[in-house]
Amino acid sequence: MPETTRAEIADTGLVEAVLFAAGNPVPVKELAAILELDVLGTQNILTRLQQELDERHSGLTLRQVAGGYQLATRPEAFATVERLSQVVDRKISAPTMETLSIIAFKQPITKAEIEQIRGVRIERALQKLIELELIAEVGRKQVLGRPILYGTTDTFLRCFGINTLDELPELPTTEEAVAALDNEQMLLFQEVQQLQAGEETAAAEEETDE
Repeated sequence: MPETTRAEIADTGLVEAVLFAAGNPVPVKELAAILELDVLGTQNILTRLQQELDERHSGLTLRQVAGGYQLATRPEAFATVERLSQVVDRKISAPTMETLSIIAFKQPITKAEIEQIRGVRIERALQKLIELELIAEVGRKQVLGRPILYGTTDTFLRCFGINTLDELPELPTTEEAVAALDNEQMLLFQEVQQLQAGEETAAAEEETDE
């Protein structure tokens, strides 16, 4: 059986093959170099590839994440493909997700700063996020002890389907957050405020005594 040459494969087929083999997102400039084309021509091929995937109702789609392009499962196929992931349990618990959210919105941030926000120790959650490659060490804070600073990774961007951190939703204001509380949560919020006010008053009195 004769081998198929590049000339016999459509440009969109070549891009599809490269993205499939790469797995991770490929920047358009890198993709252009692989195909020996210019960036504009490569971008046009990517557009045509997406059209072809849509027209043939493919289970794959093209998405732009983490600064590059990647073949990904079409959302309509998630329920079926999810059965494959049941072989390995990689679910993130609620406390770990809360830790990840803090890192995503406050990065770069230290372990002590995260624990101050959450009010609990986070060793296990931090280790889990590092194992899943959702976060990584991004430097050291220039303070006494030079604690490690943590930030999110390209894997985080791919998992959440965003291209840059700028696409993260804006955090609600304090007023918006309070407005969304139910009666029980509101009572708890008011108790916390009273405790904080009491601590601030006590601290001020100690400073006065000194």
